[in-house]
Amino acid sequence: MVNYRRATVPGATYFFTVTLRDRSSRLLIDQIAALREALQTTRRSQPFRIDAMAVLPDHVHAIWTLPADDHDYSGRWRAIKAGFTTAVRARGVSVCRNRRGEYDIWQRRFWEHLIRDGTDFTRHVDYIHFNPVKHGLAQRPVDWPWSSLHRYIRQGIVPPNWAVGVDEGQFGE
Repeated sequence: MVNYRRATVPGATYFFTVTLRDRSSRLLIDQIAALREALQTTRRSQPFRIDAMAVLPDHVHAIWTLPADDHDYSGRWRAIKAGFTTAVRARGVSVCRNRRGEYDIWQRRFWEHLIRDGTDFTRHVDYIHFNPVKHGLAQRPVDWPWSSLHRYIRQGIVPPNWAVGVDEGQFGE
């Protein structure tokens, strides 16, 4: 197996982008219950905190904080991907196999970024919450139902009109 060069800081906070192989798919939002189930199952056996997350039709952005003695986010994503694949197959979704015989839902790799400080954290949370607007899926961030922005609003961290009328270039990566 290839050993990719990744940050491996125990207890750190990381930003991720995880993508379906078919970028025109709506599978993640069409099967949101299966994704939630896979996340919950994985968190029970391999705990982590979800600091921010947005699920789009074909990709997920997330910020996680791992336990103090743990850096295995790759194993967690592997479990989530496998759990999601198993769940959608059980729900009757047809899933092709690739030439290696693997189910061909997810891109094999994912993007990870070690969050460096509070400013970096805030910048990535804002990026996650604005991403549905950037992709033309919602007019306002609050209009996208599959986003941790709603938790941030409930907790009083941001107002309900957060980022309304803001130039999307402010949240680019």
